[in-house]
Formats: sequence, C-alpha cells, structure tokens
Amino acid sequence: MSEPTKLLFVCLGNICRSPTAEGVMRHIVEQEGLADRFELDSAGTGSWHIGEAPDPRSTAHAEARGIAIGGKARQVSSADFDHYDLILAADEFNFRDLRSIAPTDELETKVKMLREFDPMSTPDDLDVPDPYYGGPNGFDDVIDLVEAACRGLLDSVLSETV
Repeated sequence: MSEPTKLLFVCLGNICRSPTAEGVMRHIVEQEGLADRFELDSAGTGSWHIGEAPDPRSTAHAEARGIAIGGKARQVSSADFDHYDLILAADEFNFRDLRSIAPTDELETKVKMLREFDPMSTPDDLDVPDPYYGGPNGFDDVIDLVEAACRGLLDSVLSETV
C-alpha cells in the first residue's frame, strides 16, 4: 500500500474553519471508503487558542449534519511543511502567512488555497470567511464552502492533479 496523502487545513486560530475542514474531509473520505488513504490534521497560523477544543458553534453546526469535529488547536510548525503533502489555507491572509514561514521555496509550493479546489469558486473569491464574530449562519456557510472545496480536493487527489 502506498503512503497516505497528508493534508493539513489551516486557518487563523484553529478553532473554526480549519477543524471544520478537517472534519468535513474526514467525513467525506470515510463515506467513500478511502479513510486509509489520507492523513488529515488542522492547525492555525496564530497561537491564541493552542490547546483549546474547536469552537462549540462549529461543532454544533457540523454535528447537525452528521460531521464530527474534534482535536485541540495547535499552531503550524516548520516540520509541517516537510510532513504534509498539501497545506490548505482558509483565506488569503493565512495563505500569505504560510508562504512566508515556509522553510524553503520548494516547500512553499505545498501551500494552496482550500477553495482553489471548489469548482464553483472564482479566482477573486477563494476565502472561507471567518465565522467567529458573525452570526450563526456563518458556520453553516463555512460548512457549505468547505464541503464543496473538499469534494473537489478529493477528486483532484484521486486523479493526481494536485
């Protein structure tokens, strides 16, 4: 058996968007019977929430759709660039941060915008908006955007076009 594809989902604090993306992707690959072909994790570019569980609003909205979100927040490390095949940023701010902390130019190429894989996205609309300070609909909107991107990401990985 070949090595699993290793994906790291990244947002700012690792309590809303990135754990949601990790949970959604895990749910999708489990539904497709492909869980053994993937290693999934999430992290944040910031350190504010290290050790905290995902935001309860993210967890509740995901659970309402049968998606489990777990883990504890952690910050991206330079070792992540060596370990993961792709590092998927939730928005342009995190994309720029990730590229600036990549240990080498070669490793910097692993950083992609998550919504690049959403076939309905456009080049000027690749951010997954942060729902932290918004209303409850923001969490459902994040799940919708992340699910479309994760399905496209799965298709891309399976067709090896990443």
